[in-house]
Amino acid sequence: MSQNLKGRAIAIVAVLVVFCYGMFGIPHGVTPTALKEALTQRINLGLDLKGGTHLILQVHVEDAIVDTTDRDAERIQEDLAKQGISGATAHKLDPSHPEVITVTGVPSAKTGDARSLLEGSDYSNYDVGSNPDGSLKLTMKVGSIRQIEQATLDHSIETIRERLSPLGVTEPLVAPYGLGNWEVLVEMPNVADPGKVEDAIKSTSKLAVYPVVSGPYTDDQAALTALNGVVPADEMLMHGSESGGADAVYVLERASVVEGNDFRDARAGTDQEGRPNMTFTLTTDAGNRFFTYTSAHSKDSASPGKMAIVLGNKWKEVAAIDSPIRDQGEIHGSFTKEEVETLSLMLRTGNIPASISTLDTTSVGPTLGAESIRQGVMAAVAGMLAVMVFMLFYYRGAGVNADLALFLNLVILLGFMGFSNSTLTLPGIAGVILTIGMGVDSNVLIFERIREEMRSGKTAAAAVQKGFGMTGALVTIVDTHVTTIVSAGILFIFGSGPVQGFAVTLVFGLLANLFTAVFVSRTIFDALLARKERGATLSI
Repeated sequence: MSQNLKGRAIAIVAVLVVFCYGMFGIPHGVTPTALKEALTQRINLGLDLKGGTHLILQVHVEDAIVDTTDRDAERIQEDLAKQGISGATAHKLDPSHPEVITVTGVPSAKTGDARSLLEGSDYSNYDVGSNPDGSLKLTMKVGSIRQIEQATLDHSIETIRERLSPLGVTEPLVAPYGLGNWEVLVEMPNVADPGKVEDAIKSTSKLAVYPVVSGPYTDDQAALTALNGVVPADEMLMHGSESGGADAVYVLERASVVEGNDFRDARAGTDQEGRPNMTFTLTTDAGNRFFTYTSAHSKDSASPGKMAIVLGNKWKEVAAIDSPIRDQGEIHGSFTKEEVETLSLMLRTGNIPASISTLDTTSVGPTLGAESIRQGVMAAVAGMLAVMVFMLFYYRGAGVNADLALFLNLVILLGFMGFSNSTLTLPGIAGVILTIGMGVDSNVLIFERIREEMRSGKTAAAAVQKGFGMTGALVTIVDTHVTTIVSAGILFIFGSGPVQGFAVTLVFGLLANLFTAVFVSRTIFDALLARKERGATLSI
């Protein structure tokens, strides 16, 4: 055997060993049970095979636009006051256009100064214009809106992942779904209580602390009477109750002092009286902001006030400020144990900046998953055996070559999946079966070309050379594989979980097939010809 042939044989054996390790790792034994256990540890099973819950969620990204412009309106008013433009008010007049902020009350002599401030770099994400009444109008740019929407979707996906981990959901899939619809696909294998997990995912009950303007009132009408029938643009009515008491209404400032994203850590517990409570730590910036507010409104200050703790758009506690609070504190009141546990989880993992609704829920039982595995594996094995028998019957001795290449193709594919910790789905099994078919197609192209060359009178060596050469079947094989890989890549980029599983196995299988059909088969033919006398024929 020539050195070149020996080198190729060693390379094939090395590839076989490497990808066998990818499949099984280092098993605890060589029994079928031990190998099966090792294989399942290296290759994850998808939701359709393992069982679990499949959710499609809608992220209402418009909520983030509302929150952003609310804060910007507050900041604009503060900046105008710092510039000596007193009496100016920044608010949103049209609820159907939350991206528009209107600034009124600017003295005509100060209009130029106000416009210069608003056209500065701090508000570069807005276009500044004028209304017919002379007030200034800031409209958020389309590009800025798209950035906020995309950031909201990305942040929601990351937060959902973080929330699932403490709940014991192993190997969850959380990914964008659809094209530009701001939807999220969530797949949770082996979920024992999908309702609890879904509630934790969808919960956007943002904890926030708001300054209290006035109250309590018995109902909205009483609050409106106190406000002369109109709620100011920078204030809002908030319902709630304390310890199961009667519903009451407070008038709160619209802009919060601190809210969900300002919390660095939160832990559920009980206070000295055994009531559920939550200790929290704020970020440095939020702590400074909270200290400034509580110092200005503590009971010993010139302007004592109250603050309302709001959860899920309902006030849960209204308290006087005894002393300044900086970055650490404790919250207790009319909270249940479940509420403080869920709330502390949300604050630790981050707040989802928009509300979420469920578009579709599908549950797959483990029994159905096991049946899918059994039928899928049976189909793959039956298909592969049928193909191998056909190749032996139709191509005789060369069929052994094709069968060895197909077997190695399967080993490489499963080894790839083991190394990359891929997830095998039911469509993924279909991808494996399709890969087998593509492998057979490649062998048929090469073998038929070799047959044609031998019928034309060429020697076996020359026919093999021609069959595997660039003027033979190789160009066709590469062309079909590359175009299929490109198609599978598009499926992976734009598809959801099961479609991505099909695309992954198909791409890995096609790459393996290029190696086995061209390199491995050629090496086997060369090894056979090296053992034959010059002019001998091939069994093909």
